[in-house]
Amino acid sequence: MQRSIRLVVAARLVSRVGGEAAFFVGLWGKAAYELDATTWQMTGLMAALAVASLVGSAIAGVFVDRFDPRRVLIGAEVLFVPATLALITADSMAQLIPLAALFGVVSAPTFTAISSFAPYLTDDEQRLASINSAIESAGMAAVFLGPAAGALVVGWWSVDAVFVLDAVTSVIAVILVLTVVMRDVERTESTSFVAEARAGLAFTYGHPALRYFVLGTTAIWLVFGAFSVLEPFFFRDVLGASLETLGWVASLFGVGLFAGSYVLPRLPATLVSARGMAAVLAVNGLGAFLYAATDSIVIVAIGGIVWGFLIGLFAPIVRTLLHLHSPDPLIGRISSINQMHAEVAHLLPLLAVPVLVATFDVRPVMLATGWFLVVAGLVFFRAGANVDRAFPTHVEVGDLERIHPSDEPISPNP
Repeated sequence: MQRSIRLVVAARLVSRVGGEAAFFVGLWGKAAYELDATTWQMTGLMAALAVASLVGSAIAGVFVDRFDPRRVLIGAEVLFVPATLALITADSMAQLIPLAALFGVVSAPTFTAISSFAPYLTDDEQRLASINSAIESAGMAAVFLGPAAGALVVGWWSVDAVFVLDAVTSVIAVILVLTVVMRDVERTESTSFVAEARAGLAFTYGHPALRYFVLGTTAIWLVFGAFSVLEPFFFRDVLGASLETLGWVASLFGVGLFAGSYVLPRLPATLVSARGMAAVLAVNGLGAFLYAATDSIVIVAIGGIVWGFLIGLFAPIVRTLLHLHSPDPLIGRISSINQMHAEVAHLLPLLAVPVLVATFDVRPVMLATGWFLVVAGLVFFRAGANVDRAFPTHVEVGDLERIHPSDEPISPNP
């Protein structure tokens, strides 16, 4: 399995390098710098992307449980190639928005598939943390390398060339995962797509620990949804920075993401718990505040690294906790529901951000989102004590051991 783990990690890295370049520099750059998008148009772009990604995530979860993450990833990457190349043809925001929706619906299953891989690569729960950390570290490294690659491509060629880079990385990812070997995973009998999706929803929302972890993820992505609209205008209008600068700062943010996900197995074991998740969530708010508080590009860059580090810790913590409480037949659907929450959380701020920006301006809205995370983390920390008591998880350095309460057995059939 060790070779297969390395192949999945490599595929995660390569695929996401292209995806991050296409999003941060390609989509944002084409909309804000080439097509001179307004706040409302950027909101429409992000809304279309979020709704489409929500649909793609919902579909992917059932497919992962019916087939496996390798097949879903291959299929999604193949479809993704023409979808990302189609963005080159957009000459207006009216054309870019529906093409971005197509981009979103075929890219979302790649995230669901990748986030489901770890339990398919080992039957030893003590290895879940290290595998998730490796996969997440690759993804986070791509958040650094992708925008940097995008910035170089824009400087040497054009924004549209970034989408060509994205297509090439998808093809390479398919080649890498073709020979991945996975363990046999227990599956439930296939019924109808709707019935299987409903079973996943019922189990996730009915399980106190899973519900808690999914909602914690939602809080982080609510802030990202707001930043997805605000950040291009923050760089363009508040900082007066170029598109290339946006790309390089996004790269530094990725450095922090990689560092956070990489060092998690070396940090105190108590972080991989409900209260540990909540504590990291609260401190993320301070990272967001540091990122947006000044006009100094240097401070913004430092803030990006710090905030990235904190999110880099958060992601594999949540991923591992979800896997520890996910029955084999529902791994894909639970991962999918977590991703769906992320997409909905991306979408909800778009309803209010243009009005808030018109009333308070860009920076105050960005700072308010940071304080939201601080408050949310404190609320979750209090509730997390009950989750940790009911579903204790004993963690050794770099390893995990699940202990379910004897009076609350885990069943895949809600």
